[in-house]
Parts: sequence; structure tokens; C-alpha cells
Amino acid sequence: MTSAAPHDLVVTQATLADWPVISGWAAAEGWNPGLSDGPAFFAQDPGGFFLGRIDGEPVSAVSVVNHGPDYAFLGCYLVRPDLRGHGHGLTTWKTALAHAGNRTVGLDGVVAQQDNYRQSGFELAHRTVRFTGVAPELRPAPGVRPASPADLADLVVYDGACCPADRPRFLAEWLTGPGHRAYVRHDGGRLAGYGVIRPGVDTLRIGPLFADTAADARALFSALVADAAGREIAVDVPEPNAAGAALAEEAGLRPSFETARMYTGPVRAHARERVFGVTTLELG
Repeated sequence: MTSAAPHDLVVTQATLADWPVISGWAAAEGWNPGLSDGPAFFAQDPGGFFLGRIDGEPVSAVSVVNHGPDYAFLGCYLVRPDLRGHGHGLTTWKTALAHAGNRTVGLDGVVAQQDNYRQSGFELAHRTVRFTGVAPELRPAPGVRPASPADLADLVVYDGACCPADRPRFLAEWLTGPGHRAYVRHDGGRLAGYGVIRPGVDTLRIGPLFADTAADARALFSALVADAAGREIAVDVPEPNAAGAALAEEAGLRPSFETARMYTGPVRAHARERVFGVTTLELG
């Protein structure tokens, strides 16, 4: 797929080999992507990442990852700082957005861009607040253990109940990526939540943190940070989940950044109250 654009910009689908460029720009903007996020992102939709190039040099990026027949998620909307203001971002955006077809598209965008996103058909659903700080010394709680390959089928079902779409290919990579540590919570033999912590550019990132109750989320959080005491951690909490914000604050974390979750239309009903920490601002 190609697109003519201002100043001879050419937009094409990116490959996993291009991920270091995209993640490097995201890191420079303070988004702190995970060090091993790329393979999981591309596993969900290998054709969902786009780069704009001038004379072969990357200058812009957008991802529109299709999660299923009804839902896609937009992220990684980036333009090289020295080439902003020339329309490269908008051209890349339009080319990438076409990849979603008639799907509802979601995004987590910086609040300052809300008006621009609204002009493209996105409406605010809620804010998401990033909490950061030094991980406290906590011990794993009973009923929590490391996830195993045997858990994947149950985790796909549980994850799908917490998200607007199923994402089995993504999860298979996300749970086992280099440096990723995943934990599950059981209550009487029934899965009651799961969480993942992974290394980022500047901090350890927690996401997702999905749980039936605040107590389940607290137990998972304790397991996730048990080996991270004294290190910087971050978790992105949807503002409607007051218990999620309270959990972060109890751990000594403080708000440092916020985004606006927006959609172009209706999304599948899901258990928003279980989302104590979103998976990633780049992929939902």
C-alpha cells in the first residue's frame, strides 16, 4: 500500500524490522514503550503499522491494528520533530485509518489533541492516568502464581471479557515476551484476574492488570512488583476505575501523564470495572 503525500512523502505498511524506529520515536516523546513490545503488536495484525518516508528516510508513523471484524485501535501517531507542520502526519494518518475499513476505531491520545481527534470522528470515552513511582516492598499474596502455557485458553477468554475484541495472537506473544512476567489469580479454582509486568525504556510497565475485584487486583499487583522493589514502575489506570487509582496511590505512585480514550463509534460490551490497568496505550 502506498500513498502520495506532501513533499514526496510515500506511506507504506511497516514491518517488524521498522519497529526500532517507531518505538524510538515513542520513547523520545516520553511514552516509554516496552522493550519487547514489537513482536506482540505485529502478531495481532502484521499489516497494521505504517511509515511515511521521504527519499527512503522514515519521517512519520501511525498504527491501526485490526483486532477483529468490528474493532481496531490506533496508536504510535508520530512525526519526526524536525519535519512537523508539513502535513506528513495527517497524510500518514489518513492512509493508515483506511486499513480499519468500517470498524470502530479506538485510541489513547494526548489530551491536547482531543479537538483534532474529534474532527476525525472520535468521541471521548474517559481519561486514562499514568501513575509512576518507586515500587514498594510487597510479597506475593496467596492464590497468585506465574502464568503457564496451560493458562492461555482461559486467559484469552478472560481478556476478551475485559476488552472490546478478542486478541489471542497478541496474548500468546505478550505473556511470553523477553522480560515479560505474567501472573494469574485464582479464586476457588476460577480465574479471577491476571497481570503482566515488562521492562520499558525508563520504567517497568504494568499492563494489563485485569481483575474481578480490588482485592484480586491488589494481590496481582503485589506479585508483579515483588521482584521490582526500589525500581521505577508505571501503570495506566482508566479514570472511571477509582479502585485502580486508589491501589496505585496506596503503593506510593503518583499521576504523571494522562491520555484521552476515544472511539469513532460503539464498541462491544466488556467488563470495564475489571480494568485496573490498561495493557498499553499503543494497542489498547
